[in-house]
Amino acid sequence: MTKKTDWRKRLVAIAVVISLAALLLTGCSANKPGATEDNAIVIKGSDTEVNMVQALAEAFKAKNPKADISVSGGGSGTGIAALINGEIDIANSSRPMKDEELQQAQANKIQMGTFIVARDGLVVVVHPDNPVSRLTLEQVGAIFRGEIKNWKAVGGPDLPITLYGRQNNSGTYVFFRDVALKGDYSPDMRSLNGNADITNAVAQDKSGIGYIGVGYYKQAAGTVKEVLLSKDGVNYYSALDMQAVDSKLYPLARPLYQFVRLPMKPIVKQFLTFEASAEGQKIVEESGFYPIGEEEKKLNEQLLK
Repeated sequence: MTKKTDWRKRLVAIAVVISLAALLLTGCSANKPGATEDNAIVIKGSDTEVNMVQALAEAFKAKNPKADISVSGGGSGTGIAALINGEIDIANSSRPMKDEELQQAQANKIQMGTFIVARDGLVVVVHPDNPVSRLTLEQVGAIFRGEIKNWKAVGGPDLPITLYGRQNNSGTYVFFRDVALKGDYSPDMRSLNGNADITNAVAQDKSGIGYIGVGYYKQAAGTVKEVLLSKDGVNYYSALDMQAVDSKLYPLARPLYQFVRLPMKPIVKQFLTFEASAEGQKIVEESGFYPIGEEEKKLNEQLLK
């Protein structure tokens, strides 16, 4: 047998193996309920939203067994980038889309739609032993910019302040910076991955202060303490006060977004419709967040039409 013939036989054998592997993979996918692309929804983004959207996805799949929904976190910026690159169907985001992101989507010929799944009140939290229970938004900004460095300056103990916040790919990081700081974070702030990490850090640090979503604060079960917030230094409000959130008196209230590729696949439209339904909004509340208001309902209805 010549060397040439030997190599030809090897190449044929390799081709047969590859073909068989491809057939096996195709057969496996075809046998999976809901494995078709038409029934698949890939969701990625905000860590604030991830648990809530997972609960919504499970409830939707219980009604639609063929639906195949994947939900993951990674931060609002990560989700939006994946959507712009055409990798996912829905980007969870705790902030609006930036102008440069919209421009990038346009450059990639990706058309976007905006859906509001819930509302949140971002909670400023401290250690339960910290006597500070009220701060103005201006004081919060000065603390996280690093201008106020000791709790004594805001009526607390003579103790240096330790800052805990999110990483810069987080929508919560951006929202808190833009609304509370109106400037840059202190370089001394310790950047953590998510709400749970901040909760755990502050719960173990008497000098600590951080910010987390209201749903995560409710789950924290007294391990951290909420600081009431004020815009004017006279009237202070809690993120747990739904009326204050509704009327925008609570200064860190925000909508929670889901950005979608247009035109939507029918399964995506069905899922968003479920999220906006009474059953879906009940799950939003059970997850610790606030249901959408009339203004948000009208925006969602325009998208779903």
